[in-house]
Amino acid sequence: MEALGDAVVILKRNVLRFSHQPEWLVGYTVQPIMFVLLFVYVFGGAIDLGDFPGSYVDYLLPGILVQNISFGGALTAVGLTEDLNKGLIDRFRSLPMARSAVLAGRTFADVLVNLLGIAIMLTVGLIVGFSFHSTVPQVVAGILLLLLFGYAFSWVFALIGLSTTSSETAQQFGFIIVFPLTFISSAFVPVDSMPPALQTFAEVNPFTITVDAMRALFIGTPAGDSIWQATAWSIGLTVVFAPLAVLKYRRVSAR
Repeated sequence: MEALGDAVVILKRNVLRFSHQPEWLVGYTVQPIMFVLLFVYVFGGAIDLGDFPGSYVDYLLPGILVQNISFGGALTAVGLTEDLNKGLIDRFRSLPMARSAVLAGRTFADVLVNLLGIAIMLTVGLIVGFSFHSTVPQVVAGILLLLLFGYAFSWVFALIGLSTTSSETAQQFGFIIVFPLTFISSAFVPVDSMPPALQTFAEVNPFTITVDAMRALFIGTPAGDSIWQATAWSIGLTVVFAPLAVLKYRRVSAR
C-alpha cells in the first residue's frame, strides 16, 4: 500500500507538470488532428477500402487513435530523461519511497493524458463525419483497450527514456521504433493493398491487430480473434517491458 501511495504522489506531480508545460500536450494533440484532416481530405478519396462498410473517416479514426495512444508514451521517455539530467532521480532516491513508484506514477499519468487525447480525437472525428455503429458497452470496451495498449507503450518508452542521454534522443528513438509499425499496418490502408512481404508483416503487427479490434468495437466490423489478441499483446508488452524498465531505473538511480 505504501508503494501505491508513493505512486499516487508521483502521479499528482506529473499531472501538475503537464499544467505548467502545456506545450507538451499541444504537440501531442495537434499532430493527430493534422493527420485526420490530411488523410480524410487529401488522401481519402484515392484509397480503395474494398468491402469496408463505411466511409474512409470511419476506417481511419481507429487507426489514428491507436497511433496517437502509442506515441503518448513519448511523454514518459522525455520526462524521465529530463528528470535524470536535472538530478531529480537522485532526489527521489534519497526520499523514503518505493523505487517503483517513480515509474508507476509516470505511466499512470500517461493514462490520464491518453484519455484526454482519446476525447479530443473522438470529438474531431465526429465533426468530420465519423460515426459509431456499435453499442455503448462496445465503445467503452474499445476505449479501455486503447488505454491498455497505450499503457503498455508507456513502459516501452520508459525503458527508452532511461536508456538515452537526452530528451531529443529519447523522442527520436521512440519515433524510429513506433512510426514504421503504425504505417506498416492496417491503420491507414487495407493490408491486402501492400506488397506480399509487407502484407505478411502487417498481418502479425500488433498495431494491425489492435486497429482491427478497435474497428470491430467502434464500427461493428467482424472481430475474429483481434480483440483478445490485442489484449494479449498489451498485457504481454507490459509484462516484458515493465520489469525491464524498473531494472534499468534501479541501475540508473544506483549510480
